[in-house]
Amino acid sequence: MSFSPDRRTWLALMGAAIVTVIVFFMATDAAETLGASKARLIHEEPSAFAPVVVYEVGAERCLSFETMEETGRQTCLRLDDPDRMVFAYTRMMTSALFVMPQPQNILIIGLGGGTLPTALGRILPNAVIDTVEIDPAVVRVAQTYFGYQPGPRQRVFVQDGREFIEQARRNQESYDMVMLDAFDVDYIPAHLLTVEFFEQIKAVLSHQGVLVANSFARSEIYDRESATYAAVFGPYFNLRSRVDGNRVIIAATAELPSDEVLQQNAQALAKRLAPFGIDAEAALTRYSRVSAEDAKGEPLRD
Repeated sequence: MSFSPDRRTWLALMGAAIVTVIVFFMATDAAETLGASKARLIHEEPSAFAPVVVYEVGAERCLSFETMEETGRQTCLRLDDPDRMVFAYTRMMTSALFVMPQPQNILIIGLGGGTLPTALGRILPNAVIDTVEIDPAVVRVAQTYFGYQPGPRQRVFVQDGREFIEQARRNQESYDMVMLDAFDVDYIPAHLLTVEFFEQIKAVLSHQGVLVANSFARSEIYDRESATYAAVFGPYFNLRSRVDGNRVIIAATAELPSDEVLQQNAQALAKRLAPFGIDAEAALTRYSRVSAEDAKGEPLRD
């Protein structure tokens, strides 16, 4: 069978058009798939505070409140490497072990997906780690979707963080390390930011106890927060993330260790911290000292 030139041209144009349509729909499907992979809802847990949203982005599973927003992520877990910490601030908080390498008991206020208590439980297998979380929905999500596993040395309490601290003080309990990582939809709850609250924390810290607090480097009350920590603890370490805008404050009931001691502790811990994505030498470079005189501003009070 033979075709005229006009017939062959017509068939070629039709074939090209069909191919174009097929490519268009394939590209559309791929784009939709890519868009879905950017924020794929996994679960939404009802809560009396704010809905707890679990979603996946590429190889990461994240927790946020109310919506799937990158800026509102409370926790993220690498599905292909669950131990490795996604956020710089959790790595900075864990590096507080340079200040106190062997805490026997740790209190964490704010659970999120359980990144900190889970990691510390593996780094310090003999320590008792108590975590306080006000929202039972967060506890359920942490256990179901982020691998958090309570046990005899990994205890969780559903309670307001300040109430727990005040109760611990009345019961004359003490902790070697207290870590503050409590955020709501907007910021750190106001009653967890005052001189009176930090005085309660200081009272439950052991003689060589350490406070580790997660905050924001771009907070509108940055100076007042700094002055509040300084008013209660005096000099402290200030660590700032170049990536996610967080800062971590490390204060102590006793004198802060020297740079030489920090270096020695970092070297001793380097191998244990590496699986969690913490480069001990790089972590040390984030440490800067803030004196009470350097902390300008009016302390926050109840």
